[in-house]
Amino acid sequence: MADVQIDQVRRFNRTVTERVGVLYDHYLGRDRPIGEARLLWEIGDQGQDVRRLRERLGLDSGYISRLLRSLEAAGLVTVEPQPRDRRVRTVRLTATGRAERAVLDDRSDELAGSMLEPLNSAQRVRLVEAMAEVDRLLTAGTVTLDVVDPDHHDARHCLQGYFTELQERFDTGFDPARSLLPDAGELRPPSGLFLVARLQGEPVGCAGLKLPAGTAAEIKRMWVAPRARGLGLARRFLAELEARAAQHGFDALRLDTNTALTAAIGLYRSFGFEEVAAFNDEPYAHHWFEKRITGTAAAAAADGDS
Repeated sequence: MADVQIDQVRRFNRTVTERVGVLYDHYLGRDRPIGEARLLWEIGDQGQDVRRLRERLGLDSGYISRLLRSLEAAGLVTVEPQPRDRRVRTVRLTATGRAERAVLDDRSDELAGSMLEPLNSAQRVRLVEAMAEVDRLLTAGTVTLDVVDPDHHDARHCLQGYFTELQERFDTGFDPARSLLPDAGELRPPSGLFLVARLQGEPVGCAGLKLPAGTAAEIKRMWVAPRARGLGLARRFLAELEARAAQHGFDALRLDTNTALTAAIGLYRSFGFEEVAAFNDEPYAHHWFEKRITGTAAAAAADGDS
């Protein structure tokens, strides 16, 4: 990363924190800092599992406990263990907490309006569009990729979403029993690996890599949840799997796909895959692709898309 990029990010951070009032202990003119106000927004009308809330905001357990104790002392929330598992705590807004959140919502609307009001209509459009792009890119940067066992519950969750989508999109439907699904053992080291992408602790995508002896590495079951699309995650999966295949000494990477998946086909071609003759008997495949890889190129690709 260039120094000028770092300087611009820091300048942007300073401007935003000043403009939205993060520097003040009394956020939006209320008697609490922004951390407590944000918790009131995130808890919502239905309440939240404290652990899920911590993962959603990326906070450590000690800090979120202090915030919750302060809100509880002010009569804004209740924190109670679940009857079936007392280790799991649920936080809910009280009537006073809901009223306070409504005031914060009104004040937040006023703050947003104060940012837009001095601008002309064209400038407002530019600012809102730029904010949407910044939000998308910052969100993309929070996605994590982790190697998990194919039987992990997050892996199963993603695969179920993948199968459901194929059932809806394929003209013939999709029956996992007919497909050449890799055995779970083929996606465990040393035979392969399985990646799960998580956004704010929630699984939003998966991709498997087979590392068979004597032939090319193969990408299997790559999927991104609809809510995480537009974050560059599919390209990030490809770069990560290419880098890992190269690290294991493979010089070729291949995959198969269905003609209904037009966006995926375009992605593979843009990523350097070339269409080749069929290399398996997958009944749902219409196209087969392969890419020659090197360790240096794959590592560079992974760094550029991370």
